[in-house]
Amino acid sequence: MIPDTFALGGDLPVRRLGYGTAQLTGPGYWGPRGERADAVAVLRRAVERGVTLIDTADNYGPDLAEELVAEALHPYRDGLVIATKGGVVRTGDSAWHIDGRPERLRAMCEASLRRLRTDRIDVYQLHRLDPRVPMAEQLGALDELRAEGKIRHVGLDSVTAVQLTEALGLTSSIVSVQNRFNLLDRESADVLDLCAAHELAFLPWFPLANGALTDGAADTLDGVAGRHGASRGQVALAWLLHHSPVLLPTPGTGSLAHLEENLEAAEVRLDASDVSLLDALADAA
Repeated sequence: MIPDTFALGGDLPVRRLGYGTAQLTGPGYWGPRGERADAVAVLRRAVERGVTLIDTADNYGPDLAEELVAEALHPYRDGLVIATKGGVVRTGDSAWHIDGRPERLRAMCEASLRRLRTDRIDVYQLHRLDPRVPMAEQLGALDELRAEGKIRHVGLDSVTAVQLTEALGLTSSIVSVQNRFNLLDRESADVLDLCAAHELAFLPWFPLANGALTDGAADTLDGVAGRHGASRGQVALAWLLHHSPVLLPTPGTGSLAHLEENLEAAEVRLDASDVSLLDALADAA
């Protein structure tokens, strides 16, 4: 039986299937995608349906996604975990600037605290490691914020196994990694293995590749989906939940109907033959 929950850092239990806020913003994660009221409704419905992990970032919008989380969900109910990210500055819909200077990370974290209307961020993720700043300085800044009570736990985004190993040698505050990983893209399999060995959560971003994944594996997915009365997307998400107990997918959407479909993936129980077929898709990709 696959576990339904995972304890971030050993002390923050969450349901493994969460919700990501990137799709509440426009193309390139810039500006709004639709009506603000619709975004608020999706966030509230996600929590009503039992989601306990909301994943967001300061540069989604920028600022907009965090503001929507606060508008929809503050005051936060007990057991709801908000994870956000900092370390990337946006100046346009295709302009991303990594900035891991300690003073900038502090300023970004404190701005996120204000937008989220909270005194402490449950999981603050370094959105990208800055190659111009020593890793020890970047993680040291986050450890200082943690010591001040502004961060509970630290996460990393888009790291290699070598970088994660180095980071774990520098701080004990890391509880999660967020790398791209899905049915067809398993380039970060070695990072996933390292997370499992250290009991860290792995939040796979692009779990459905914005729909392209389910189109690319249509025949196999249709066969498995037909046996379970599920959709292709539900099978792809269910595979993640079956593949490793440390995988915590947070698919995003701005549609209430699509949200319901995604969350129902947690009820799809794949058997060994299903998993074997789906495991083989990466070899054929």
